[in-house]
Amino acid sequence: MRADDIHDRALIDNVRPLRWVNPSPASRYNLVVLGAGTAGLVCAAGAAGLGARVALVERELMGGDCLNVGCVPSKALLRAARAVADARGAARFGVSTAGVGVDFPTAMTRMRELRAHLSSVDSARRFRDLGVDVFLGQARFTGPDAVSVGGANLRFSRAVIATGARAAVPPIPGLAEAGYLTNESIFDLVDLPRHLMVIGGGPLGCELAQAFARFGAAVTLVQRAPSLLEREDPDAAGIVERALRADGVQLRLNASVERVKPDGSRMVLDTLAGGVGAQLRADRVLVAVGRTPNVEGLDLPAAGVAADARTGVIVDDRLRTTNPRVFAAGDVCSELKFTHNSDAQARVVLRNALFLGRARASALTIPRCTYTDPEIGHVGLDEPRARARGVEVRAFVQRLDEVDRAVLDGEPDGFVKVLVQRGSDRIVGATVVARHAGEMLPALTLAITREIGLGALASVVHAYPTQADAVRRLGDAYNRTRLTPLAKRALGAWLAWRR
Repeated sequence: MRADDIHDRALIDNVRPLRWVNPSPASRYNLVVLGAGTAGLVCAAGAAGLGARVALVERELMGGDCLNVGCVPSKALLRAARAVADARGAARFGVSTAGVGVDFPTAMTRMRELRAHLSSVDSARRFRDLGVDVFLGQARFTGPDAVSVGGANLRFSRAVIATGARAAVPPIPGLAEAGYLTNESIFDLVDLPRHLMVIGGGPLGCELAQAFARFGAAVTLVQRAPSLLEREDPDAAGIVERALRADGVQLRLNASVERVKPDGSRMVLDTLAGGVGAQLRADRVLVAVGRTPNVEGLDLPAAGVAADARTGVIVDDRLRTTNPRVFAAGDVCSELKFTHNSDAQARVVLRNALFLGRARASALTIPRCTYTDPEIGHVGLDEPRARARGVEVRAFVQRLDEVDRAVLDGEPDGFVKVLVQRGSDRIVGATVVARHAGEMLPALTLAITREIGLGALASVVHAYPTQADAVRRLGDAYNRTRLTPLAKRALGAWLAWRR
């Protein structure tokens, strides 16, 4: 992290104070937390608030990826890119915005300012004031109940490994020598690249490809798979694919980067698609092919903690490691590498580690959202996973071009799909494609979590006009299926008699 302006200096002063002095350790801690990202911070603050003696160890930056190189800076940048798109498309609303320009350095300065502002919540000083002993440095297990950091020995009753994950880098010949960006370095850019190459068509690759194209960069995205966002509903991914193409992103699907070579101030990428090779040139390359758990340097064998370099720390459903004193939470042990999942898992750990609880990670209902424009939100099962589990489902779909508010907003390209278990109205999964899909998803997540049937959602009065009214309409659609021909004839006879 470069402290090259007032905002970065303010950030560093919060998340890695240059004059920080580690405290003298207590004789023994109720909880030692390794990693001050979302999972670690929730564990530390929650335990201290309950009266536990807590130590928190961070080797890099308080706040972890989310604050420093993940959710916070990326969403600030996406908002700026969305403003550009709105301005350029304003003519269809009768608003003249001729000559819309982009000041990329100003957008990046805004991002750094907002990141610094939000960093006070995750600061070392705040956690010290909460009663947490904050140690900055590399932690290593020295035994099943002890950790060393900076020469200090921290003994514990329980510990939590919450060291997160980092950007995975594919073994492409020449890539390291030519230089590349990841989410850990792209937010340090000052100037807009003329041509940005994105390797990877997952959420991060799609979000930043669209944003940089809207800022005015020539963007090419290379994806090994035949489509973007492989985990998502194909219809949903198809809408995002069309949106990226409309924003000028050049997509090379079913393609791979075979080699990277420097070419003066630029680089040449040898690509292969369908057996046909092509050379592409770019100023910068963004690698966005997934995450690798941070398990190195912890000396996990000394604590009897099993881990895998690819999948991370091995845990059971209660998030216990192979050492019953040590738990793990967040990206270091979970396939779902989302901030909100890390938060939720930390709460499971607190119940189980401090209070002999029996909370299960598998009981959590974890939504996800890809923040392209439009967004894709999903919760629960999709149709292939439902089939794999032997669950027969019925899909109810509401297109947004039939929802008044979406039409009025000029945002008709999307839908809400709800899957119910066949023979009932029990919701097992839902997908939302809309400009603010993430804001529409909580109602469906609540319905799954609290087992509120789709039919019951029809009775929830929604303000008109809203795009979320699509959910109520799906409830109506389900209830109409209950009106069988026999029931309809019986009702008709009753009403005729009542006349």
